[in-house]
Amino acid sequence: MVRAMNHILPSVIATFALVFSSQADSYTHVPDWLKLPTGREHIGNLHGEVDVDSKGLIYISVEGDNGSLQVFNADGSYSHAVPNMPKTLHGFVIKDDFIYASVLGEGKVIKATLDGEIVLEIPKSAFPEEKFGPKGLKLTSVDVAPNGDIFVVDGYGIDWIYVFDSEGKLKNTFGGRDAPYSLQNCHKIFIDPRYEEPRILCCDRINLRLVHLSLNGEVIGEYATGLRRPSSASFHGDKVVIAEIAGRVVVLDKEGNIVSQIGTNEVPGEINTAKTTPDQWRDGVVTSPHGIAFDNNGNIIVTEWNRIGRVLRWNLNR
Repeated sequence: MVRAMNHILPSVIATFALVFSSQADSYTHVPDWLKLPTGREHIGNLHGEVDVDSKGLIYISVEGDNGSLQVFNADGSYSHAVPNMPKTLHGFVIKDDFIYASVLGEGKVIKATLDGEIVLEIPKSAFPEEKFGPKGLKLTSVDVAPNGDIFVVDGYGIDWIYVFDSEGKLKNTFGGRDAPYSLQNCHKIFIDPRYEEPRILCCDRINLRLVHLSLNGEVIGEYATGLRRPSSASFHGDKVVIAEIAGRVVVLDKEGNIVSQIGTNEVPGEINTAKTTPDQWRDGVVTSPHGIAFDNNGNIIVTEWNRIGRVLRWNLNR
């Protein structure tokens, strides 16, 4: 019996290793990949998001007077800025080559073409005022369901999620800080496409967790817990990559297991802050990941919460 077990055990271990390795991906940091326009040393105040269009162009939201959506080619070279973009874009996604964005400073949502033509605006007046928090309406994130419904979260307010139809008419409101949701700084939300029925993935930052909701607002359950203040997400195949503002990036499988960790920073003074300076930056080590995107080839791009701007990239090892 012992001899039989000794024969079986290596096979079991080999099988386990094969299964694990098929789930885990490895990534290589690419230093100095972003090439800014001539005369600019830093990209500018980053407190927003990053996403990629169907052609592989990379869009990065920059705050302030010089802010907009800055666009870069896949190799990191500068392309252009999208015109007509507000100065306080916080969360945005690109779906079917339209930009959907929450405008934090104005309490509104816009839909625009990649050329900057605004084709839909959901103004502050479209949101029920009785749901506003003490600081008013503080919209931080938006995404779009397959049927065209637009989902918006008041992540710097009191965590209500609003659902509008494709024409901007309010359909539903749910979430908030009371049970069964118990959200606390639901920083960004995303339509998770990896399941038979699409669902909402909530980055519930203060509660250190990711939560799944149905598109109708029912709580499906906690997807992952014990994270480092999850702030943004992006999907590629069956994987999701999470920007954790407290100094880490993780890749999770469909069941919510961490399969890869990159850029981990354990220095308290360097994480969860917008004030780090270039002399504190280390290659391949994050400070405050705030926006994140898989590109079309599964590489990872991270924008950090930083006053002068820091963007990092990891390429998938193939």
